[in-house]
Amino acid sequence: MSSILVIEDERSIRNTLKDIFDNEGYETDLAEDGQQGIEKIKQKDYSLIFTDIKMPKMDGIEVLEKTKEIKPEIPVIMISGHGDIDTAVECIKKGAFDFIQKPLDLNRMLITIRNATDKTQLIKQTKILKKRINKKYQMVGESAPIMQVKDMIDKVAETNARVLITGDNGTGKEVVAHWIHEKSKRSMAPFVEVNCAAIPSELIESELFGHEKGAFTSAHKQRKGKFELANGGTLFLDEIGDMSLSAQAKVLRALQENKITRVGSDKDINVDVRIIAATNKNLKAEIENKNFREDLYHRLSVIIIKVPSLNERLDDIPLLADYFITQICKEYGKPKLKITKKATELLKQKQWTGNIREFRNVIERLVIFSNKQITENEIKNYVI
Repeated sequence: MSSILVIEDERSIRNTLKDIFDNEGYETDLAEDGQQGIEKIKQKDYSLIFTDIKMPKMDGIEVLEKTKEIKPEIPVIMISGHGDIDTAVECIKKGAFDFIQKPLDLNRMLITIRNATDKTQLIKQTKILKKRINKKYQMVGESAPIMQVKDMIDKVAETNARVLITGDNGTGKEVVAHWIHEKSKRSMAPFVEVNCAAIPSELIESELFGHEKGAFTSAHKQRKGKFELANGGTLFLDEIGDMSLSAQAKVLRALQENKITRVGSDKDINVDVRIIAATNKNLKAEIENKNFREDLYHRLSVIIIKVPSLNERLDDIPLLADYFITQICKEYGKPKLKITKKATELLKQKQWTGNIREFRNVIERLVIFSNKQITENEIKNYVI
């Protein structure tokens, strides 16, 4: 049930609003001044706050400002019997969901409440989804190399600087890209991923920039590209080293001008996108071999983050083993298995050419073939 807090110094209005909201199926709490209202907000998560503007002790504008400090996700609707355009504009600028002038129009009030509570529900659902995504893209490890990567992520995430992530296959470059986005001011906007190696060269431009209907034989309708879909958010160009030279030229223009043009169109479209690119190739060698544009490289590599191989962070193997055992046992509905110290030491001795991806596959294999615990015998039989 959605809960509403009404902050109003006039008892008759307070009680009338409570009767209306209770009849509509909402759970309604009351506060007779701003200070009392703020105390209730600190103690309970409301779906919506109704507050008068002119009140003793603390006025509605102060209530709005303090609410945005302590619980910014809660919509606040301002009500006043002395409303004017300047006051309404000030309230909206400070983050109010809406401004309603007394005497209150019942229909408008109920519609506003419905819209505000819908927004609150969407925010809650988004948080749940983001938690699920975060669980999928955990960055596990406390070794010096991985802590250096985490430190770099913290420093660059809040900026709009372009980032080039390098590292071998399976090291977790995609995880780094996700964490940069999640820690950035763009985290509520889209994170759009493009695997440049998986898209044929003749289709990459359409994939990135979109196309107009009839632009080519199979273009039966207009389609937005990844740049447009990521507008306001982050575009992750994975395996950028495999992008064709013609597509590289158009990406360069998009980065220079913040504009793209759909295939089959001559109209420019403005885009606001943060670019994160990743590659397992040596791009400087690719530049020497004329496979990659040097000017694009310099545009992409404002910040370079090298993700260490698993062989460079062997101290993280106990943590990684425990993390994946927990995850995989849960997926298979099995009680969590223990892993012996000798088994862990044997895992440290292996050369992990496939890095984290290979390591997870090995742990899954061990979970399948082990009983109550993973011992050195299972490592010798199924890994080494």
